[in-house]
Amino acid sequence: MINYQEVAGQARNDNAFFGAFKFSSRNKNRFNIEKMEEIEKVEKIRCLIIGSGPAGYTAAIYAARANLSPVLYEGIVPGGQLTITPDVENFPGYPEGVSGIDMMEDMRKQALRFGTDIRSGVVTNAVLIPNKNCITIDGKKEIEATTVIIATGATAKYLGIPDEAKYGGSGVSACAVCDGFFFRKKTVAVVGGGDTACEDALYLSGLCEKVYMVVRKNHFRASKILQKRVLEVENIEILFKHEVIGLYGENVLEGAILIKNRGEKEQHDVNIKLDGLFLAIGHNPNSAIFSEYLKTDETGYIKTIPGTSKTEIPGVYAAGDVADPCYRQAIVAAASGCKAALDADFYLKENGL
Repeated sequence: MINYQEVAGQARNDNAFFGAFKFSSRNKNRFNIEKMEEIEKVEKIRCLIIGSGPAGYTAAIYAARANLSPVLYEGIVPGGQLTITPDVENFPGYPEGVSGIDMMEDMRKQALRFGTDIRSGVVTNAVLIPNKNCITIDGKKEIEATTVIIATGATAKYLGIPDEAKYGGSGVSACAVCDGFFFRKKTVAVVGGGDTACEDALYLSGLCEKVYMVVRKNHFRASKILQKRVLEVENIEILFKHEVIGLYGENVLEGAILIKNRGEKEQHDVNIKLDGLFLAIGHNPNSAIFSEYLKTDETGYIKTIPGTSKTEIPGVYAAGDVADPCYRQAIVAAASGCKAALDADFYLKENGL
């Protein structure tokens, strides 16, 4: 498992080294030459995987077993969004459940076992050209990749209130399907008024005693059919023109403070008792750096050829949540990572690369 204290310690050591380095003209010139050589040296890779969630690690396992010599860059958060999920109970192979961190570490070890070159680093620039994709890591290292598997995931949108982080994993979640099971027979709220919010509320209504829907506007944005279904469920209560402004609880979430009719004469606070708060206000796919070259939908999800992981650029593939506006589940992401590695393997062999 990655020892973050060691990483921090190494960073401090590095800073101390450079702080103590005597920049004489000779040392300074040598340092600049070395930096220039570091920037200008281009590493050629057959299969580059960007991202380290279930999609990235699974792609690495399959690519390594196919002798593609994959190199995987983990990105800002090694292991991806699952590392902030305390318990995962719906991924096959873990009958007693598993923490998101432990599951990602298992996948990482499996990828390493088959020879994946796993590295720390963040993609800071990308020029996607068939068979010669130019990727920049951390603003300095240049890579020329024959195939690229983009598995950068999507980040859930949060409300931006200070209490969200405090109760993350202790009542606040951005995945009803992942965490709803832990709130059986309890009272929860879903924040949002779109299709995802309605779908989450309907799912939770089958598990929870009471489900509030906190909708900022005086109407839904969801499709008519979903609105109708939500309104027909007895244990779902809609709170239109409400916004969450605070959360409270000793060690776990116990309730939320809402503001009703913001900016109006009738504006006032509302306090509701809650065991769980589910955010369903959307996700931001981490695709911006590739959007100049790849087609995306209006939200930014990378478009792939239906039934495959292939993008419009030969040799470039998208897997996991960055290309999935619908399911956003670890098992689906892992499956798409498998597809991406198989697609890359076929492409390399078919073209003699």
